[in-house]
Amino acid sequence: MAVVAIQKPRRRRAAWLQVFRVKQDFGRRPLRLGRVFEASPLYFVTFCTRDRIPCLARDEIHSAFVLFARRAERDFNVAIGRYVIMPEHVHLFVRGGPDFTLGRWIGLLKQTLARAATLSGANTRFWQEGFFDHVLRSDESYSQKWNYVRENPVRAGFVKSAEEWPYQGQIVYIDRA
Repeated sequence: MAVVAIQKPRRRRAAWLQVFRVKQDFGRRPLRLGRVFEASPLYFVTFCTRDRIPCLARDEIHSAFVLFARRAERDFNVAIGRYVIMPEHVHLFVRGGPDFTLGRWIGLLKQTLARAATLSGANTRFWQEGFFDHVLRSDESYSQKWNYVRENPVRAGFVKSAEEWPYQGQIVYIDRA
């Protein structure tokens, strides 16, 4: 009597192959939304320090941020609207020209702020990998999202009113998406 071996489906291998194909198509991460939109979208961006270390709410970081933003506007046609620098994360609204690549630009901003914190020479990672970005659509309220972000220092208990927080501002007036 012959014994016939029945093989179970290799689901793990199939799942791995599927992940591998996605990584081949997109690289490490899927494409950012900016590659999908034709016009220059308005992004709401958030990025954090590694392990949420509270080291950003300082005058030298704020000055480096403002200088970077003004240079980006002048040299690269990138507009930073409103922003809030919290101790362990940054929120900002940004819009770039047709050749604007959000990921590269955020990388440069992170490098600049790490240098200002005098931590870029260290052998440790200063920033959490990646960032959160959200494209504001015309039906969304820019001012509503801004008011929520602006109240972060109040909700965290750092100040009694948002106007008291020194690490916020607006570089370029951007009224909506």
